[in-house]
Amino acid sequence: MLLRHQIAHIDNPLKHIPKSALASVPLQKGKCSAPPPAIPGRWWGRQAKQAAICFAAKMGKDTAYLGMDFGTSGARATMIDDEGQVLVDTECDYGAKAEEDWAAAWERALNELILQVPSTLRSRCQGIALDGTSATAMLVDRSTGAQLAAPLLYNAAMGDKAVAMAKEIAPPSHTATASTSTLCKVIHWHLEGVWQPAQQAGKQPGLLHQADWLASLLHADRMVTDWNNALKLGLLPPCFLHASSPPAPHYCLLSHMHCTLHLQAFATLFPPRVIAPGSPSSLVSPQAAAHFGLPDTCVVGGGTTDSIAAFVAAGVSEPGQAVTSLGSTLAVKMLSTTRADDAAFGVYSHRLGDSWLVGGASNTGGAVLRQYFTDDQLIELTERIDPQKPTRLDYYPLTKPGERFPVNDPSMQPRLAPRPADDAHFLQGIFEGVANIEAGAYEQLHRLGAQPKVTEVHTAGGGAANDKWSAIRAAAIGVPVLKSVHGQASYGSAILARQAAKQYHH
Repeated sequence: MLLRHQIAHIDNPLKHIPKSALASVPLQKGKCSAPPPAIPGRWWGRQAKQAAICFAAKMGKDTAYLGMDFGTSGARATMIDDEGQVLVDTECDYGAKAEEDWAAAWERALNELILQVPSTLRSRCQGIALDGTSATAMLVDRSTGAQLAAPLLYNAAMGDKAVAMAKEIAPPSHTATASTSTLCKVIHWHLEGVWQPAQQAGKQPGLLHQADWLASLLHADRMVTDWNNALKLGLLPPCFLHASSPPAPHYCLLSHMHCTLHLQAFATLFPPRVIAPGSPSSLVSPQAAAHFGLPDTCVVGGGTTDSIAAFVAAGVSEPGQAVTSLGSTLAVKMLSTTRADDAAFGVYSHRLGDSWLVGGASNTGGAVLRQYFTDDQLIELTERIDPQKPTRLDYYPLTKPGERFPVNDPSMQPRLAPRPADDAHFLQGIFEGVANIEAGAYEQLHRLGAQPKVTEVHTAGGGAANDKWSAIRAAAIGVPVLKSVHGQASYGSAILARQAAKQYHH
């Protein structure tokens, strides 16, 4: 299901570029013989039919859309049709030596994933979108694509000087002030003098997030990013900057940050275009089309981060609906009518259509289970659990000391005692502990300003398969807990690819 708010308020990727510069923008629409819709009413039926025939001929009834997810250790690709049915689902890892050259590893994975799709499906692909890890970024020469600085990964923390400068620019609670933010990475490159010599040598240094750079390998446009990846850089969606009735006091603080950012010497590194995820960015380049066997009408859409792509995959569209990713750790995201930010808890808000996607992450999760049980043991012990009979063990399951959300306590100790003699009772206690943390996470989001309270939770990740755990979680949170039909981030990116293609060709 498409995100209704995102479709209704999609940003025009060319709107914020001076008309004099449009000639250099690579987005070139294919011509259609059908006339524009501004025609007399009594002729509209016939002309609309001609337009529909033209659209159908361009797209074809067997059109396919490709989404790719580049995570921390590997990548995945999912191809869907117009109905959202999965045509191909494939994955690959980055290889044992990926850390020696991350960019090369990602490029190999991109090639491998696309070429794993049968050529007959590639020839029908009309849209591609990619997601990457948030705040993973690199510097390139915009004119050639050559690397000027190797990628800094999502978890690379910058030094105190960079963080101090970021705090002078961004509001105290903004995620751009975190030591791992993209803004801190840009400031680090600035303080280290990484980009300045390249500019003096006549090159065009520019910042690209992981998803931006991978997309540029397909469309050769190194001037664009998306709303979601831009968040930790401090850039705001154009629709927020141009809001007629902006929310206060966030609007004033964030607008000031946006203006202050563009006064910095390193502002020339920022991508000039910031577009909505799932809006058309550029057509694939002739080189990419020839190499991969893609049609020259294939559109590369605005990308997103891996966590938001997983949210999109769940098909959530109404404020109050949420997605819990229950894998090694626990991450929660909820659609909200208002934004909520608190760097102390790692809580921040992404713009998604005309709503906000508010989220945070705990250190609890499935990794705790792996310390005590094998897969076979989890299956066998779960069968003996009765969710209607709580253990009241009051656990706080962690693999090691330290919690970030919903409690910010770096010294918090795991609480997994006393351990009952019955392993099934012990497992249920862990399930209940994680469920209570999840409930506390949604309560904390609401306390920090997210509106309304959570109304429904969809689950992605390995924990979604355990029905008894879901029942325990539903009791703790007090709302229905559902299993996401599609939990892979690559499926969410495929939805964005479909959205971009339909908007462009229509």
